[in-house]
Amino acid sequence: MSERYLPIAEHGLIGDLRTAAVIGTDGRVSWFCAPRFDSPSVFGALLDADDGGAWSLEPVCEVTNRHQFYFPDSNILVTRFLTVDGIVEVQDLMPILRPRDSGHRQRLVRRVVNIRGKVRLRTGIAPRFDYGRADHRLDVTSTGAVFTGPTLRLDLRTSERLAETDDGFGGEFDLDEGETALFVLEVLAHDESTGEHDSDLPDEVERLFRATVGFWRDWLGQSTYTGRWREMVHRSALLLKLLTHEPSGAIIAAPTCALPEKLGGERNWDYRHVWIRDAAFSLYALLRLGFMSEAEDFFSWLTCRFSDPGDGEFGPLRVMYTIDGEPAQDEEVLEHWEGYRGSAPVRIGNAAAEQLQLDIYGELIDSIYLFNKYGNGISHQDWSNLRQVLEWLLENWDKPDEGIWETRAGRQEHTFSRLMCWVAIERMVRMARQRGLPADLGRWTTVRDEIYEQIMSRGWHEEKDSFTQRYGTFVPDASLLLMPLVKFCAPTDPRFLSTLRVVERTLVVDSLVFRYDPDQSPDGLDGDEGTFSICSFWYVEALARCGRGAEARLALEKMFTYANHVGLYAEQIGLTGDQLGNFPQAFTHLSLISAAINLDRAIGD
Repeated sequence: MSERYLPIAEHGLIGDLRTAAVIGTDGRVSWFCAPRFDSPSVFGALLDADDGGAWSLEPVCEVTNRHQFYFPDSNILVTRFLTVDGIVEVQDLMPILRPRDSGHRQRLVRRVVNIRGKVRLRTGIAPRFDYGRADHRLDVTSTGAVFTGPTLRLDLRTSERLAETDDGFGGEFDLDEGETALFVLEVLAHDESTGEHDSDLPDEVERLFRATVGFWRDWLGQSTYTGRWREMVHRSALLLKLLTHEPSGAIIAAPTCALPEKLGGERNWDYRHVWIRDAAFSLYALLRLGFMSEAEDFFSWLTCRFSDPGDGEFGPLRVMYTIDGEPAQDEEVLEHWEGYRGSAPVRIGNAAAEQLQLDIYGELIDSIYLFNKYGNGISHQDWSNLRQVLEWLLENWDKPDEGIWETRAGRQEHTFSRLMCWVAIERMVRMARQRGLPADLGRWTTVRDEIYEQIMSRGWHEEKDSFTQRYGTFVPDASLLLMPLVKFCAPTDPRFLSTLRVVERTLVVDSLVFRYDPDQSPDGLDGDEGTFSICSFWYVEALARCGRGAEARLALEKMFTYANHVGLYAEQIGLTGDQLGNFPQAFTHLSLISAAINLDRAIGD
């Protein structure tokens, strides 16, 4: 089974701010949804090597080594094959010509350059529309081929002479030293014309390459980060931008679905949605790095969500939304796919959308507080809507919920949920006082203080000398590392320091951190999981804030070693150091940015 699938970490990502393609170090496009991140897949071999569909491109001769890297300061991916016959380089990009391009054309461009020797290569383009559930028609043209599915057409143009094959379109071709082979796959609507294609293909590809390099470098040039870990922070920023849906301003959690948190396990979720929690941290990261335009776009997307009055069960906010801001789709299992390395079920949609997670209110309002402080400020209407959101929270903060980790074992009284409800009210009080905005400060502060006292009494375990995951039992939880980060308590408060020691003793392995122990806190799912990388970066920040800067720096440097070869992280790190879960994960990179910025500040020049 394993030889049919690369390790999750052996992939890079390209995109056009509408969707993205996952490309392995073997030159195969194994995941591509079109025309949007949350559209059904066209290439899905990442989740079923035989029936998912892929675009392969590799040397025919023996490959002695493979390297993959990003063209400097861009999201253009370069894969190099070192072979017994020579060296070949594949340059992959999804062209972006300019910001907010109303005439954007969605294309996947692959340019193969022979660096040295004479090398024979083979390629195979085998799309499988609608997660492999829909048939399509193949028409061979004078410039390549057209694949027509139920709702999409893929127009392939190439410089090579290829032919129809048993499972698609492809063939073999030779490249002498200095020669190139070109491929342009354009996504079109079902009834959209493929055009005349009058332009010279080499000139067109070169123009698209240069324009895309220029776009990414101009964008990254806005960054205000000048700290010690510039390369890792900027790669994380480029990844966040890559996961942005430019037309709406939304940022998705990850571009993939159903990649397992444990091989052979059932913890396989669809992350191609916008989590309110991730949204809040995204806004924080963008603001801290100086990307004001993206922060404003995302803020506009967010404000449309909290204008919804909601209902008594979930309140005005849901845990997650589609890119368009609608409630996430119902969860569905693709029974016909085997899953990554046989890790079924393959799920699309996400049932966690029907959960109550009260912490999202704190994360959202905290991010709005920061936007109000560092951005252009919030409007009268936004403030009025926020007050309505807070009114619901004031009446419902004490409900049991599923919590930050989206457990499926029933609702509990989670300490972290109460903590973030405190944050929501506290930040509203701050904004009202700073701006002189209308507010029922007497009521707000009364409820805020009630939550504080409840956490200090019911969330604290006197015998274990630690805060706990939930009331009435002792279970350590890595989310409690955020207590000083959200200014609930001082980082040197004895209660937090003793909680940190308990987390270190029970959940930390070197620099790696588990979110909780499923044996102590059953979450309604079978099996265990790896360490959560976001928790590992929270640990770094907690160490930095409580004066353990040298330890924090060592832990951060160790965490960098778990990034893949192009600086990307999945959600988790397994026992053997393998990356697990959906890839790459925005949440992980958000916490990396925060940890690096705050550690820079803590240790000084």
